[in-house]
Amino acid sequence: MAEVEWARLKAHELRELATQDSVVILPVASIEQHGPQLPVMTDTRIGHEVAVRAARRAYEKRPTLVTPVVWHGLSEHHMPFGGTLILSHETFRLVLRDLVTSLSRHGFRDILISNSHGGNIMAMQQFCDEYAPQLDVTLVATTYAYEAAAAIDELLEDQDSLQHACEGETSAMMALEPDLVDTAHLSEIGTMADLKFLSAGRHSYRWRPFVHQTGDGVAGKPASASAAKGEAILEVSADALAAMIVDPATWAPPGDRRGEGTAGIPFRDRR
Repeated sequence: MAEVEWARLKAHELRELATQDSVVILPVASIEQHGPQLPVMTDTRIGHEVAVRAARRAYEKRPTLVTPVVWHGLSEHHMPFGGTLILSHETFRLVLRDLVTSLSRHGFRDILISNSHGGNIMAMQQFCDEYAPQLDVTLVATTYAYEAAAAIDELLEDQDSLQHACEGETSAMMALEPDLVDTAHLSEIGTMADLKFLSAGRHSYRWRPFVHQTGDGVAGKPASASAAKGEAILEVSADALAAMIVDPATWAPPGDRRGEGTAGIPFRDRR
């Protein structure tokens, strides 16, 4: 089996992989509270696992590497519960910029920013909007819970979707780090998430801390979590990311339908 973890490879091996049109997965996650039953590394551990499994699935069709996880994310809404380490939005984007620039300087051109924490989504997309036009790379931003949503939902018994420290995440950690999961009171914790708690009006957004929604830091119902369910969630999540990686459409360059100009005036460039 080919080695896919960037940190385990030697510099000359990485230089060679840069000449092979390799994809690089840059995982972004968080260190944040995950209720009384899960460790604060939950998003980081799951995100790394999904990325590594996806890279291994994709490798035969398209060499794929996984960098170390950017474990510090945007989790201000979890701070009241303790245990959470955060970056500012500005720092988060600058960290991504410098890492993507490093990858670009080494010759890698297709980069998948693979996210495992909901609080990172808007900033991750904003980063792509800001820097994709500036860098000679194709940036794709994904969140495994959304990319694999349909398959994950079929595996859940007590929830309609993946939430926080919930049936799904607790199951995944039971599969990955069973010694770190406290199962003593799973039936007593959790609140079904109100998915509109960040909404105002008809289509407007407002910020709210997580304590607005839950008293124990859990959104969802972890009572029916199991290691077998967690393994299945990890597998379908990796399948979804791998399918996207090997699909040429994912990395296709943008088109330009402008032609030579309009109203007799040429465009100054073709970008």
